[in-house]
Amino acid sequence: MSETSTASAPPRQDLTNRAPAAARSAAAINLEGLHKRFGPDSVALDGVDLTIHEGEFFTLLGPSGCGKTTLLRILAGLESPDAGRLTLGGRDITQVPAHRRSVNTVFQSYALFPHLSVRDNLAFGLRMQGVSKAERDARVADIARFIQLGGLIERRVDQLSGGQRQRIALARALVCEPNVLLLDEPLSALDAGLRGQLQVELKRVQARLGMTFLFVTHDQQEAMVMSDRIAVLNGGSIQQVGSPKDIYERPANAFVARFMGHDNLFPILDRDGVRLNTALGALTVEASEAELSETSGEGSLLLIRPETIDLLPPDQAGTNCLPARVTDCLYRGSQAEYRLDVGDAELQAMVNNRGWQLPSVGDRVCVSVAAEDLVTLAGEAGT
Repeated sequence: MSETSTASAPPRQDLTNRAPAAARSAAAINLEGLHKRFGPDSVALDGVDLTIHEGEFFTLLGPSGCGKTTLLRILAGLESPDAGRLTLGGRDITQVPAHRRSVNTVFQSYALFPHLSVRDNLAFGLRMQGVSKAERDARVADIARFIQLGGLIERRVDQLSGGQRQRIALARALVCEPNVLLLDEPLSALDAGLRGQLQVELKRVQARLGMTFLFVTHDQQEAMVMSDRIAVLNGGSIQQVGSPKDIYERPANAFVARFMGHDNLFPILDRDGVRLNTALGALTVEASEAELSETSGEGSLLLIRPETIDLLPPDQAGTNCLPARVTDCLYRGSQAEYRLDVGDAELQAMVNNRGWQLPSVGDRVCVSVAAEDLVTLAGEAGT
C-alpha cells in the first residue's frame, strides 16, 4: 500500500477508543449525481448517487475501467467531477482542495521512504501537518502498538518484506487519524497466501477502529470477505448496492450475476405464475406476484447458483427434479465441479465431497434445486 495524506492536522483522538461501527449510523459520505468524462467518448462516471455510512467497510467492486478508481480519486480531491455534489460528514467538499479534507488514500504501491526507518516513515505525515515532536512520538507509538509492528519500528523500510511494507503503509495512513480511509486495490500485488492474511488483518483493524473504510477492488472474493456493503459498478454506473450476501445470492441484473461468477443463467421462454419454462425444462420458483411482475418482461432470466444444486439418483422424482447426464467433473478437494447436459442446455453444479461416491462422467443423474433457491432476473438491460 502507499498512502497520500490529504488531511489537515486533526484533533488528537484515541485510535483504540473509537465508537464501534454498530453504534454509528450517520452518513460519512454522500454522493449526488456525480458525472465525469475524460474526453467526449470516455464516460468515467454517469450520474452516481451513493451514501456510505459512518464506520462502514464499504467496497467499490467492478471490472477495469468501470469508474471505481475515478470515484475514489474524486473523494480524495485528486480529480474534480464535471457535475454533482459530494459531502463528507455533512460538509460539502465538492470544491474543497485535497489537503483540507480529512481523508487519506492508500494505493497498491508502497511509496515509503526506503532510506528511512519505520518510525520516521510513520512520523512523516504528522511532521508535514506541523504536529509537535512529543505528539508525533505518542501517535507513532500508539499506531505501532495497534498494528502490532513489534521490533520493526527501528528498521529501515528497504529491509522489510512486501507484507511488512503493506502494514507500514497502512499504519502511516492511520496515524494521521483521518475520518475516512480510501484504499485503491491495496492488496492486488501480493501473493494469494499473504493477501488472504492481510484481508483478515485489514478488516480487524477497521472493525476495532470503527473508522469508515472505502475499498476498491476488482476481486469478487476479496469484496465479499471484507465488506459490510458492496457497490457493483459497470460503465460508470452503479448496478447494485447491498450486503455481500445480497450481491451474491440476489443479483439485481445479468451483469451483476455474471460478474459474481454465475454461469447458470437461462432465458425464461414463458411462464404461468410461478411455473417457468426454460431450456432446462419446467421449473417452479417461489416468489411473490410483485417479484414475478418485475421480471416477467422480454429477456427475463433464471439464475441457478451452482452450490444450490443436488445430484440425485436418476430415478428420483419430484418438483424441480430434472434428468441429466454428467459431461465433465473437476475435483477441487472439498468440492467437485460438474458440467451436466440438462434438456437443451448445460448446467454447472458444485457438490461437497462428503465421503460418498460421486457420479462419474457419463452417468445419468437427476438434478434437483429447491424453489426458494431459484432467482429470476431482469435480462440484459442491466449490462
